[in-house]
Amino acid sequence: MQAFTFNTTPSLIHEPGGAGRLAELCHDRGARRVLLVTDPGLAQTGLLDPVLAGFRQRSLAIETFTEVAADPPDSIVKAAAAQAEAMAADLIVGFGGGSSMDVAKVIALLASPHCDQALEDLYGVGNARGQRLGLIQVPTTAGTGSEVTPISIITTGATTKSGIVSPLLLPDLALLDPDLTLGLPPSVTAATGIDAMVHAIEAYTSKIRKNPVSDLLARQALVLLGHNIVAAVKDGRNRQARSAMLLGALYAGQAFANAPVAAVHALAYPLGGHFHIPHGLSNSLVLPPVLKFNAPEAAPLYSELAPLLPGDHPASADGLINSLEALIAAVELPVRLRDMGITEDFLPRLAADAMLQQRLLVNNLREVTEPDALAIYQAVY
Repeated sequence: MQAFTFNTTPSLIHEPGGAGRLAELCHDRGARRVLLVTDPGLAQTGLLDPVLAGFRQRSLAIETFTEVAADPPDSIVKAAAAQAEAMAADLIVGFGGGSSMDVAKVIALLASPHCDQALEDLYGVGNARGQRLGLIQVPTTAGTGSEVTPISIITTGATTKSGIVSPLLLPDLALLDPDLTLGLPPSVTAATGIDAMVHAIEAYTSKIRKNPVSDLLARQALVLLGHNIVAAVKDGRNRQARSAMLLGALYAGQAFANAPVAAVHALAYPLGGHFHIPHGLSNSLVLPPVLKFNAPEAAPLYSELAPLLPGDHPASADGLINSLEALIAAVELPVRLRDMGITEDFLPRLAADAMLQQRLLVNNLREVTEPDALAIYQAVY
């Protein structure tokens, strides 16, 4: 067995209704001033009302930053960090989807009095230093796994994204409350669920840091996600299915945090950057053709994963791909780039931009060239 390192969020709470105890959990960690980071849509749902009431009851100072956008730009991160510094926050709560949690991670570092770095200094692997503020993550979607990853993805230009990867970004606590996901629309449930499945598959086949612990988590994630995604999409009030999806997304997040994702994500990022396609849907669109491209190298591993998914499919690479295509169809996600407003003449630009994601492509079992990327986009056009 090769040497490996595995790190994850040190504390996990999985509790229906657990968000109601958020003030208590912050208090127990010695917090006095808390900044809660979320998006405007979620702020308008009323989900935060009982949470904020709990802070008032405990006389804990709390402010909310509600301007997080999908694919959050660096300007949003800087604005949130400025608010955290102005209120002298000592704990940050990320409350929402992956974008809110990613922003919360970076704020916890930038707003710390022990940080002497600018946002631009953090991009890349292992560039962050110092000590961050306390950090609790409360996911409201079952997809990104950001609550257990040391990664934050920020939009740094008109169409480009950059990653910050550092153990400092691992939260202190992940609070999973499936009740927060009961009202998710079917399309969001479907896209984020497939996103989590991509995390598990790519972690299991990661070229450089694949390890036995991530493998165990990736396999269990696929079982939970694959057998519950259709039920969660068809009946959004199904608490059992929602709980399984939330836990499966966390397992997948733990897996890919230690065995990084690869070509699916690399080809998905340009779709989000140029066309603002949600990240989970971007992954879903390119998943089948990337798996087919990888099959000559990854077939033995794909064969091990195929029996974990529902359906009577053989234990083979084709079996895995057919199972995933069936699930994507069952949850009614789009399957063609042309249906997303993308023109065929733009595909070469997407391929060129995908090549910029070398941080991810080095993890792919099969080398991806720019002509390969173009052929993958053409296959799903």
